[in-house]
Amino acid sequence: MQEDRVCSCTAFDGNRLIASGTLVEVARCVKEAIDRKGDSPVLIFDDRTSEVIDVDYRGTVEDVVNRLIEEVETDRHTAGPAVKRPAPRRGPGRPKLGVVSREVTLLPQHWEWLKSQPGGASATLRRLVHDAKKRNHRSGAARRSAGVAYRFMSIMAGNRPGYEEATRSLFAGDRERFVSLTSCWPADIRQHVLKLAASAFPGEVSADLPDRQENA
Repeated sequence: MQEDRVCSCTAFDGNRLIASGTLVEVARCVKEAIDRKGDSPVLIFDDRTSEVIDVDYRGTVEDVVNRLIEEVETDRHTAGPAVKRPAPRRGPGRPKLGVVSREVTLLPQHWEWLKSQPGGASATLRRLVHDAKKRNHRSGAARRSAGVAYRFMSIMAGNRPGYEEATRSLFAGDRERFVSLTSCWPADIRQHVLKLAASAFPGEVSADLPDRQENA
């Protein structure tokens, strides 16, 4: 798909991060590294999923790049125009807000509490639903972030000291222990793991290592 060819990705040559950017940009750097070193164990990871991206490295650097560009153009032409979906019909209520009236069954004390809140029962219920959706969104983002970090770790750090405990800390949301357990890992691998896992912990993970996104 076209999106797969322009997505953000990162390439590692062994333990060293050698390039980050779109797939076309990174593939160019990887091909140049392979040509310099021969059969180099270079892996390209999709930053959204940590899945390894396969690239055909046959031919010259320009051959590799041109194949990827051609795939982008092919996908662009075969995708076709976007289908315009009809707008959903509004339910009863105020048309501007799309408010829908439904029955809510509560105990008397619940109604009393709702009526005592600023804005009344309806506004309070809407606020509660909005807050619950935000909490669910955050928890979903944490799970996705942990999953992406885990996939990268399992490939690049599966035999590193503290890997199993670091995995447990990752899914437990224990940022302090996770940072401690990964502190002895190669700098580029650790930096990338912390970046991928940033949303898996309460608050932002602050990696105390400099960014290293040099090209090969």
